[in-house]
Amino acid sequence: MLPDHREEKRGERRQHGLGDGPPVEVGAAPAGGEAAGFQPRITAFVCNWCTYTGADLAGTSRLHMASNVRIIRLPCTGRIDPLFIIKAFERGADGVIVSGCHPADCHYTLGNYHARRRFAVFHDLMEFIGVDPRRMTFSWVSASEGAKWRDVVNEAVTNVRALGPFEAYRALAPEDAGVAAPAGSSAEIEAS
Repeated sequence: MLPDHREEKRGERRQHGLGDGPPVEVGAAPAGGEAAGFQPRITAFVCNWCTYTGADLAGTSRLHMASNVRIIRLPCTGRIDPLFIIKAFERGADGVIVSGCHPADCHYTLGNYHARRRFAVFHDLMEFIGVDPRRMTFSWVSASEGAKWRDVVNEAVTNVRALGPFEAYRALAPEDAGVAAPAGSSAEIEAS
């Protein structure tokens, strides 16, 4: 008889696909300090035709991989604006994956070549402004490479987990425009 997960106590959760260990109590202090319990948030920008299908294959094949990745599907990696990556970090992502079709396999002919060039320049820019380049992963995954997607995800999560939480997003985020300036401040004077 299979265990009925509905009978789990409130305040507990199981880590499906991450091992068969005991349930982890929500709100409990992680053993070994804060870093041991850190679960990074990874945003993945993927191509609709290859990588998304490869990720779907990994899921339907029930391959065990970290569940920390949130996928954003785009028609092509050539469509990924570098600002998408900055926005992901700004909104709390600890790492980013960009993945598309293999070179010469792009459904839009040259999209992945444009993405590769853009990412190479952007990678250097992010390093210049202080974002550790190990927080970003660029890969090629075809529709039939579910196991490779699993490896990319697990490697990215391991790398980001070793780096710890990304706290520099506060420097990337613009100041909240909805906050009123103190009376008599230069911002209030300029606005009038």
